[in-house]
Amino acid sequence: MRLARFGMLFGFGVLLSLALFKTRGEAQPNSFTEVVKGVWFREGDIEHMGHCNNAVIEMKDGLVVIDANFPSGARAVMADIKKVSSKPVKYVFDTHHHGDHAYGNAVWTQAGAITLAYQGVADEMKKYEPGRWQSTDRPDVKELKLATAEPPKQTFSTSPFVLEDETRRIEFHFFGWAHTRGDAFAYLPKEKILCTGDAAVNGPYNFVADGNVGNWPKVMAAAEKKNVQYVLPGHGPRGGVEIVKGQRLYFEELLRAVGAEIKNGKKLEQIVTFEGKNPKSTTIQMPATVKTWIGPGLAGQVATVYHELSEKKPAGDLPH
Repeated sequence: MRLARFGMLFGFGVLLSLALFKTRGEAQPNSFTEVVKGVWFREGDIEHMGHCNNAVIEMKDGLVVIDANFPSGARAVMADIKKVSSKPVKYVFDTHHHGDHAYGNAVWTQAGAITLAYQGVADEMKKYEPGRWQSTDRPDVKELKLATAEPPKQTFSTSPFVLEDETRRIEFHFFGWAHTRGDAFAYLPKEKILCTGDAAVNGPYNFVADGNVGNWPKVMAAAEKKNVQYVLPGHGPRGGVEIVKGQRLYFEELLRAVGAEIKNGKKLEQIVTFEGKNPKSTTIQMPATVKTWIGPGLAGQVATVYHELSEKKPAGDLPH
């Protein structure tokens, strides 16, 4: 049953296989709005296109884009940027290595931008590519005619890494392994804006198979210490620090609930119902306080956490 915890992978994307996770009613896919002067948020169309969210940050001589997106998402962001600024995109920051956040790298570098990421992103790409790239059936990936995903051109290993001029300061922070080993955040201290990638999402979009669920709440707690007014998540509508707090509480509750069942001697098959190798339902009940993050993927998350706790290894270190 070990493989069952990854039945939710759908080729690696889970949250990218978006027929499962309907966008919430208040979401505004493809919207491009100004959060504060010179900082825009674009909510990606996760349901139909698999796109992540993006942020665009204006500096004196150019723009910084948060997340490369899929190739089609990158082109959509480029088109929207032209509506608000004539400045060139200087940097594109990959919050992590997943395809919906990094497979557009080549589109951006061909347009003259430098792709940037925490070193863990490049390390994860070495681990999982070219397998995931070559297994995707996305036309926008295939039409690039590349053998594998393009890694970030520039990496950093000391946190924070800073981009700064007289108009803006952007800090790139690594707080630890949560959603992936390479998770990093973009933080604008003056504007009190935190871009979280998929370490914190606003909706039932959590993908845990590459994660360290036991460490995830600690990463969220570190992010909460920042002075934040606006949170721009990797998926779902933008909001405030309640997104980060809610994400922390969700995984604390999930770890507590699954841990209690293990302590009571329950086998995985007693708390998760499978269809073949795919988790379909679970007896685990999550509290209403974290309902924003509860969705069809809960049974798969329970299975993954069960294996992580039982085998005392992060999910991302267990066989896929």
